[in-house]
Amino acid sequence: MRDNVILWWIVCAFCTIVAIGYTVWSITEYSERPVTVAIEWVGSIALLFGAAMSAMIAFYLSKTHKAQGGELPEDVLTADIDDGDPELGEFSPWSWWPIVLAASAAIFLIGLAVGHFLLPIGLAIFAVAIVGWVYEYYRGHFAR
Repeated sequence: MRDNVILWWIVCAFCTIVAIGYTVWSITEYSERPVTVAIEWVGSIALLFGAAMSAMIAFYLSKTHKAQGGELPEDVLTADIDDGDPELGEFSPWSWWPIVLAASAAIFLIGLAVGHFLLPIGLAIFAVAIVGWVYEYYRGHFAR
């Protein structure tokens, strides 16, 4: 995580330097105009926002790193790949319900674009897919 903090501070410094260079270049390019008109505000502010957001991420990661009290497995050179492999939960690789859920979202969005008569159909399929996915382990072959 220490490396991530350093990288985000580098991104912050880069965005700040580019924002300053972009603003100065804009002022020198249009030197005949007043300074407030010569600055290209959208690009300058966007680059400064990028610097601010990367600084927020770097600050958050540094505080999180200090609060952990230890090193992450990716920061230790002798760590194995399995050291950073947490238990993510239980997944159903055989489940068809996510495909039905995606189809219901597609029908709903097509209904928004083409015809509103498809909206209730998409919502009905969505309700069936959610209930089926949630209760998949309570019925049939995989019941517990």
